[in-house]
Amino acid sequence: MKLTVLKQYLNESIGHVSKAISSRTTIPILNGIKIDVDSSGMILTASDTDISIQSFIPAEDNEIQVIDLKQSGSVVLPSKFFVEIIRKLPAQQVEIEVKDHFQTTIRSGSSEIQFVGLDPEEYPIMPGIEENKRIQIPSDLLKTMIKQTSFAVSTNEATPVLTGILWTITDGKLKFTACDRHRLASRETNIDTEEGMTLNNVTISGKTLNELAKILPDQNTLIDVVFAENQVLFQINSILFYTRILEGTYPDTSKLIPQFYQTEIVVNTNELIDAIDRAYLLSREDKSNIVKLMMLEDQSIEISSTSSELGKVTEELMTSSMKGELLRISFNSKYMLDALKVMDSEQIHIGFTGAMQPIIIRPNENSSLLQLILPYRTTG
Repeated sequence: MKLTVLKQYLNESIGHVSKAISSRTTIPILNGIKIDVDSSGMILTASDTDISIQSFIPAEDNEIQVIDLKQSGSVVLPSKFFVEIIRKLPAQQVEIEVKDHFQTTIRSGSSEIQFVGLDPEEYPIMPGIEENKRIQIPSDLLKTMIKQTSFAVSTNEATPVLTGILWTITDGKLKFTACDRHRLASRETNIDTEEGMTLNNVTISGKTLNELAKILPDQNTLIDVVFAENQVLFQINSILFYTRILEGTYPDTSKLIPQFYQTEIVVNTNELIDAIDRAYLLSREDKSNIVKLMMLEDQSIEISSTSSELGKVTEELMTSSMKGELLRISFNSKYMLDALKVMDSEQIHIGFTGAMQPIIIRPNENSSLLQLILPYRTTG
């Protein structure tokens, strides 16, 4: 194999695929990046068996010659050094030459680096996708939906399915649900689907989706999502992002959502975030994160927290509206801040069905996003 490639294109592709490399892999060759080159261009592949990413560099791009191919071929190069070396090369042209026994030389400007490459025949074959269902979704919307739900996935590997985000499609609506047994986040959106298309029990690792979000373009690019029996493929321009579907049945969380509220308040989002943030500073010192919210007769709320060593924080906020019984409720301030910070709304609606019942948080004028937090039982 012998070619010259523009460093900018190679660097960008390496940046994309390297997100699939895990330091914990038990398969040594998966510590490498596989390179395949022919007359059409270069394909880079990386995988940790859970995620596989392929990035294609075309031989030509908008009349720019990206790759000057002398001899096609394949090799696997150790990612740890390959990623760093390419980034630090001095010139814009990078020459890669692979000789017998996969001895690889990389030249750029006055630099010459030699690698011991690995046999690409030993690299696992990419998962075959038998397309069952396909949808299209704008990349910026997908990125937002991941951000608004992924923080609520469980970090406890004892229940693997809860470490993921559940994808469901019903009546032309795509819904994401994440729940770690203490809180729940859900977001839905309308999408164009084939008539009658449904999707059930497709759960994708939250960690994986956060890696996907880093690759997704900010602009309104349509992403193809292909669902197979145990794999999902995201097609993003010249990138293919494969991930496996988590095993297990996602629990029915619909019963957690109250149908009516005993008390409802509407409050300014940023003012509430700032007040809880200040209270969190004290609650964090006690390692409890517990903050109390008390509703007052004058349509205001009191936010407070105490620390046995530092003292107490108390502040009042006026609500935009309050109806129902006055409650006193305690909650995990970190969970509340996580939920509030993804609310794309100036005002938020918070619903309560009792001091020990789930707290429901929504943007005041938008029902497509919902956050649920379980309160804490405290004394005093």
